[in-house]
Amino acid sequence: MKSPLQGVGGKPNETMNFQAGAAQVDITPPLGTLINGDFITHYARYIHDPLYAKALVLQQNNTLVALVMVDICAMPKDLVDEVKQLIQNQTGIAPQNVLIASTHTHAAGSVASLLLGAADLPYRQKLPGFIVEAVVEATQQLRPAKVGFGAVDVPEHVVCRRFFMKEGYAARNPVTGGLDGVKTNPFGDEQQIDRRVVPIDPQVGFLAVKGLDDQWISVLANYSLHYVGDWENGTITADYFGVFSDELRRQLGAGSAFVGMMSNGTSGEANIWDFLDPDRYPKEHFAKSDLIGKDIASRVGEALQTVDWQTNPDLFAHYAEVPTGVRKPSADELETARSVVAVSHYEAIQQVDADALHRIYAREQVLLNDYPDTILFPVQAIQIGTGQIGALGGEFFAETGLWLKQNRSGNSYFTITMANGYVGYVPPAHEIQRGGYETWRCRTSFLELSAEERIRTKLVDLLDKKELEFNAELSLDAPKSPKGDLDAA
Repeated sequence: MKSPLQGVGGKPNETMNFQAGAAQVDITPPLGTLINGDFITHYARYIHDPLYAKALVLQQNNTLVALVMVDICAMPKDLVDEVKQLIQNQTGIAPQNVLIASTHTHAAGSVASLLLGAADLPYRQKLPGFIVEAVVEATQQLRPAKVGFGAVDVPEHVVCRRFFMKEGYAARNPVTGGLDGVKTNPFGDEQQIDRRVVPIDPQVGFLAVKGLDDQWISVLANYSLHYVGDWENGTITADYFGVFSDELRRQLGAGSAFVGMMSNGTSGEANIWDFLDPDRYPKEHFAKSDLIGKDIASRVGEALQTVDWQTNPDLFAHYAEVPTGVRKPSADELETARSVVAVSHYEAIQQVDADALHRIYAREQVLLNDYPDTILFPVQAIQIGTGQIGALGGEFFAETGLWLKQNRSGNSYFTITMANGYVGYVPPAHEIQRGGYETWRCRTSFLELSAEERIRTKLVDLLDKKELEFNAELSLDAPKSPKGDLDAA
């Protein structure tokens, strides 16, 4: 289906009509598919619930914007760029107007090599077609619509997973061999915890879409919870993201065409493995994700009753790629890492202990050394009436998300992460200096020390843009020299 409707931004006049359509396509991988998200590869042996690519397409006059959520752990930028080009070929939607994000369930088919978790190449070849199909179907469902933004606090289901430990505790860094100032997920060392490092973002933001006939089209929510993970290795499940969507449909009494979506916010250091109160959730498989997904859906359902609806909203999309320096090993570190790799039997690693971490991260240094010195980081801002959505291609901390919300007004902004690509963790500079799992230099944490500040500043620049634009913007900021940053952590 080829559409002539293109463009990056469009401001409506009184005669223009806003339209929306939504669709979802089953992307559940077959048994035997590789699963990433852990230190080692797992294989799909049990499908608990289906996975989806979900699309919400918005149209205002000559502007089309697609918001796509995919039940997957992570999608690299080259894959996302490929999908965006296919979407443009099929629908005419400009790549800069397409937001594609991973939910970050850790129980899905693998399309990215993460640590020792390999990509499943046959599944990677099939996934683009599924995502394109969802966008095409959503475009075919376009009809007159209205939108509303809102938010509700749900602090119960998210905690900081980074801890200051008691004096004398040794939090070993497998990259440097030194000691970190914080410990992430201190399994077995709960008695050594002093306190959590930082606050988290408790807010669930949402974009709601109805037809002018008051029939539900879609709700796109956003919560800064990493994932729940209450399943056995080898399971395929959408985690709480899927529970939320199904329960919200039930709560709203919406029809089968309704598409509920939960996106991942700034959850880089947040999860719900509560080491200070480990007994507050049921321990049976899937019980915690079921409880959390349903509770959040109930809260959002209540908040939707007071939404202010906008029938003819402005629609803008702005996109930039920010050149960002890469942290790499020094020559001595690289030589040491190569010597470790040469005597390591990675195929034999089944339990991830200190020795395994040492070997895994040695391999990461060797592979990271082949990365370019600078990568292009995707940043996107979308305005829909009085609401705004930011999109960032990595795992950002709650500190970043809270800062961005403080720079916006009201409850009409949220940040979707792991969007339009995936570089891994992008912690604030002071958190990199503290150390901890999220900062260990590897292919999922490698940006220069100043990256988080530069990226969020660029996002604010895009969010502040109001002008009408019909030509795609590809902003290539002159990169700050990374020389002083690359060896900082």
